[in-house]
Amino acid sequence: MFNNDKFLSLLKLKKVIPADKASELDILIKKDKNFNLEDFLIKQKVINSEKITEIKAEVYNLPYKNLVGEDIPENILEIINEELAENYLAICFSVLEKKMSIALVEPNLKAMEALNFLANEKKLRADYYLISKNSFNSAFKQYKKMEEEISSALEIKSKSEGGEDLIQIKKEEDREDLNVDDANSAPVAKIVSVIIKNAIDSRASDIHVEPYEKESRVRYRIDGILKNALFLPRNIHNSVVARIKVMAKMKLDETRVPQDGRIVLVMDNREIDFRISTLPVGNGQEKVVMRILDTAKGIIGLDELGFNTYLLEVFKRNMKKTNGILLVTGPTGSGKTTTLYSILNILNQEGVNISTLEDPIEYQLKGINQSQIRPKIGYSFATGLRSLVRQDPDVIMVGEIRDEETVELSIHAGLTGHLVLSTIHTNDSLGTIFRLIDMKAEPVLLCSILRMVVAQRLTRRLCDNCKKEADPAYKEKFMKDALKVIEGLDIERLRLELPSIKSFEDINNLKIYQPVGCSKCQNSGYLNRISIGEAIEIDDNLKDLIMNKLSSLNVENVRKSQKFISLKQDGFLKVLKGVTNIEEVLRVIEM
Repeated sequence: MFNNDKFLSLLKLKKVIPADKASELDILIKKDKNFNLEDFLIKQKVINSEKITEIKAEVYNLPYKNLVGEDIPENILEIINEELAENYLAICFSVLEKKMSIALVEPNLKAMEALNFLANEKKLRADYYLISKNSFNSAFKQYKKMEEEISSALEIKSKSEGGEDLIQIKKEEDREDLNVDDANSAPVAKIVSVIIKNAIDSRASDIHVEPYEKESRVRYRIDGILKNALFLPRNIHNSVVARIKVMAKMKLDETRVPQDGRIVLVMDNREIDFRISTLPVGNGQEKVVMRILDTAKGIIGLDELGFNTYLLEVFKRNMKKTNGILLVTGPTGSGKTTTLYSILNILNQEGVNISTLEDPIEYQLKGINQSQIRPKIGYSFATGLRSLVRQDPDVIMVGEIRDEETVELSIHAGLTGHLVLSTIHTNDSLGTIFRLIDMKAEPVLLCSILRMVVAQRLTRRLCDNCKKEADPAYKEKFMKDALKVIEGLDIERLRLELPSIKSFEDINNLKIYQPVGCSKCQNSGYLNRISIGEAIEIDDNLKDLIMNKLSSLNVENVRKSQKFISLKQDGFLKVLKGVTNIEEVLRVIEM
């Protein structure tokens, strides 16, 4: 059995958890002999599974290994066959100089005896490493590709229907009916399970299941880009949709109107939340979109989102205000809600009452009163805001400002001693002011209550494992453009973002990179995303322009009173820092 006491001692020694938390855990361990410390720490989001495995490796006196994204040659992988690997949670990832490297999730004697015997047969020495369950799953999926699993399930379904060829297209009048028995059949359940599991493994944020004339297409949105995942026979589409609707407790026989639902699954000790949306698209069929919310990841810290130093200063300065309005703007999918959650997480203190109006509630935040709006029954952002101000809030988060009524009520809430956070759809920070005035906001009230506006985008981050330095001709062209874009920025401010430079000329010595593609980033050249943004504060200079000279409200006049960095400038700085490339920056700014 795993030694909880030794593990806890290492956690304290490495200062992974505070002393008071360690004392609390010590009591729980002594109180319950079967207390699972590892599960508790993960569920409470005290520490992630990889860090836990790294520390557990010390307890077991084994080296730690992470196989996520590692491409294992087929001949090496097959040394331990799929059935044995699944049974013992063991993966062979390397054979070198008569040494067979085996990664284990749990180093039990039964597994090691069997694996030692296997190694002896092949005249190899078994060396063991400790891996997390997530790391094992990443490696294990290399045994069987998604297409093979789907094909196997389709074959089983075909045989169960008397050998009918599932690739053949049925006539519309003979299409499959959406019935519970078919939705719950083992092959269909397997197909949906494989689609979901591979989406999670691929870091997808959304799954699209779309019917077409001859096939059903499944696409994943990864790092903001939709990519084809697989194609299913068209006549299996309705069964897949039915299975998803059953899981989401949606009306199975209603295909004429859109529906919304929710699925919560626990996968590898992680709670994954899926928001389901169906849409009628013709021929009596429906398209399904599944938004994936990995609640186990927790809220990303404001400092981790990738904002430049100046923008973080503006955020932190205005978050201390006790009243007013803080707005985040940008198109759909630009990370606005994530930014607001990061702010709320910082403001979430014992003495602060925070209430939110959301559509939908994406993450449950302990200590915050979160309310889901329901426009169908008349509970909108505007009607909800009227009720919230009577709930004695210190901070109010309104998911989105959509209409004149919500603008008016948000301004009123800010004027009556509340800090209001919200989002709005505009292209840039200055455009937000014009949009609010267009929505009948009084300029004089806007000046007194609007504190700051942040515009942001999400650009894909270059994969550190495979990115390559750009060739000289490409770099020369970029540097000419970069110097034009960032000219006018104060050199001291520039050095906060690029510490290695002393003057503008030093920029030419910086390296810039281009994407390549490897197994870790699924051959895309990119891994995860990073924010680029711009921020304006409503200072005395801007207040005067809003009230008296609105036509003169432009970037040049903003720079007279504050060290403004535009979206484009911030994007170019990210390229100079080596975290993305110019094509990505221009894609998200000019879309």
